[in-house]
Amino acid sequence: MARDNNDIKPTEAELTLLNILWKLGPATVRQVHETVSETQKTGYTTVLKILQIMHEKALVIRDESNRAHVYAAANSETFTQSSLLKDLVSKAFGGSTSKLVMRALNNSTSKEEIADIRQLLNEIEEQEQEQ
Repeated sequence: MARDNNDIKPTEAELTLLNILWKLGPATVRQVHETVSETQKTGYTTVLKILQIMHEKALVIRDESNRAHVYAAANSETFTQSSLLKDLVSKAFGGSTSKLVMRALNNSTSKEEIADIRQLLNEIEEQEQEQ
């Protein structure tokens, strides 16, 4: 039943559960529900249904070898973020990464974040010079 999930974009609720799975690693519905309940009111059956839908969409994998099914993210956090970012750049910024970065930087960037960004840009420049 595996299918190509490169074009499937998770909903906001699905992203919430993916973030939990990336943090916890493989987890039961109960573990995911307990974690999500720390920040928002969500029923156990709602979490179960969302995970089942995510499994159908191939966003998560499910280990059915035990009584309690264990779910895990099908793709890494980095892969999913890159896919969502590519989609956002295309749809909201006309394909321009620099427009996205400029908009992000204009939205209350802290001194620490600017320093991190400057360091990343320096590393990218160094890598390009080495090639």
